[in-house]
Amino acid sequence: MKILVATNNQHKLKEMREILGEKLELVSLKEAGISVDVEENGSTFEENSLIKARTVCSLTGLPTLADDTGLVVAALNGAPGVYSARYAGIAHNDKANREKLLKELSNVPYEKRTAYFETVISIVYPDGKEITASGKVSGRVLFEEEGSDGFGYDPMFIPDGYDKTFAELPAEVKNTISHRADALSQFVKGCL
Repeated sequence: MKILVATNNQHKLKEMREILGEKLELVSLKEAGISVDVEENGSTFEENSLIKARTVCSLTGLPTLADDTGLVVAALNGAPGVYSARYAGIAHNDKANREKLLKELSNVPYEKRTAYFETVISIVYPDGKEITASGKVSGRVLFEEEGSDGFGYDPMFIPDGYDKTFAELPAEVKNTISHRADALSQFVKGCL
């Protein structure tokens, strides 16, 4: 099944393809020759995911998959949450977002740096059918960045049960335990 993915984030698209393997043929906006930047003005991950999928599906008439992902930090009352990609005020500036998070957590001890990543995957079909699925992975935020792989907050996040950040873990490990892997697994069960 061929599905358009409502993202301009090549890291996210690569990760989705690695997780799904041959199950679905994912086509990026760029590969489809579509240039659109959808405003994510929802108050939840599900709302933002559906906003993106609905917008692109209505523009193209193609089945469209979208996700919204964020890091939820308990000591910051859930921030950055749905604002994770634009936490520092500049959309998709991962370095600035990580620097702001580290600064805001500077006086928080390790045992209180609990956090989780959450992903909501949505697919919208031209006939109006919609399916959503969510996934989470819990862990902690470090005091400094470790590792060079991954993207977003990966260099700061150690998932529970591991001693390496998402940016240090091999992709084949991360892609079996991550929030996105969990959401995509649920999605495939409900979709195929």
